Formats: sequence, structure tokens, C-alpha cells
Amino acid sequence: MDWSRAIDAYCERGDASYWAEPLNAVTNIAFVLVAVIMWRRTGGLAAGRWLSVVLFAIGIGSYLFHTHATAWSATLDVIPIAVFTFSFIFLANRDFWQLPLWGATLLTLAFIPYAALLTPVFGGLPFFSISSVYWVLPVLIGVYGALLRNRAPETGKGLLIGAGLLSLSLVFRSLDEMLCAHIPTGTHFVWHLLNGVMLGWMIEVWRRHVTKDA
Repeated sequence: MDWSRAIDAYCERGDASYWAEPLNAVTNIAFVLVAVIMWRRTGGLAAGRWLSVVLFAIGIGSYLFHTHATAWSATLDVIPIAVFTFSFIFLANRDFWQLPLWGATLLTLAFIPYAALLTPVFGGLPFFSISSVYWVLPVLIGVYGALLRNRAPETGKGLLIGAGLLSLSLVFRSLDEMLCAHIPTGTHFVWHLLNGVMLGWMIEVWRRHVTKDA
């Protein structure tokens, strides 16, 4: 694999220069700021601190991708997202459902075949295909939220809000190239801003659940 291969995937990028995507680069500060806030709010909670660190890494990885725009920076962009996804699913299984370690781990690993089956479904739909790999997440969060409404109403409600925020942010991610002729900056930067808020909210939902601070 050519790790230095250039990637031009977003409307804002007009050339291969470092600052060709200024909005897409700078708005990653949302992830960093929210990570710092949640680090402070999760004091004494090792898992919450871990999620905050990974959220910080998401901001750094995305910044590198939207400045360098190469295969190696794209890898640094997606790895923290994957780590956050699996980490949160595990914590949800362990803490929301009170599953033992082995059960929480197995159900977390079940996300792999779940995503493998559902991603092609979204991939075959107009508009959804652009972000097909991500649309499986609000569906899963929504299912968890709905199922938890009786067991833990505030947590279930919080997850449904998170699913809504993620869906809205995905709309802006998907509109980026579609609206490029009308909005030269694209809309990907809005995905960063909304997604930063959404990920922080998801950590907050977990924090409130484990501390009963709803």
C-alpha cells in the first residue's frame, strides 16, 4: 500500500496543499474541546477518562487527515473512531445491560457481523450510500435507546437524543459533495461540529448512568 497516496474526498479541498481544507481542519477543535470538558466531568471514572482520551485522538486524527490528506493520515483518522465505537458499545453492554465481562465482550464483537450485514443495505440506498459505514451506528444507538426506555428511562432517552444528533451530523457529512457547486466550502465541517457534541453527549449519558446523576 502506498501510504503517501493523496486523497481528495471532500468539497473544500481544491488542491494538495496543507491548508486546502481550512474549515474541515480547524473545526476538529470541537472534538478536542469536548474531550477536555468530558475529561473533567469523568474524574474518578477510568472508563470515562478513556473515552475522553479517545475522543481527543479523534480530533487529532481527523485534523491530520484534513491537512495531509494521505493514506497514512486517513488511517489515523479512522482508527480512533473505531476504538471509540467498540469501547462505548462494550461499556453500554456492561453498564446499561449489567452483562458480565464475557457477555459484554461477545455482544460487542457482534457489532462486526451486524455492521457487515447492514452497511451494504445503506450502500444500496441513494444518499445513504455516501456514509453507509456510519449509518449503522445511529440505528444501533436508537435500538439500545428504545430497549432501555423501561429499564433506565433517562439513559434510553439520552441514547435516542444521541442517535438523533448522529443522524443529523451524517446528513451534513453526506451533503458535502452533493452541494459543492452551491456551497464551495462544503458541509463536512458541520459534521465535525455536530459529531463532537454528539460524542461528548454519549459520554455524558454513560456518566450519568453509572453515577445515577440523571
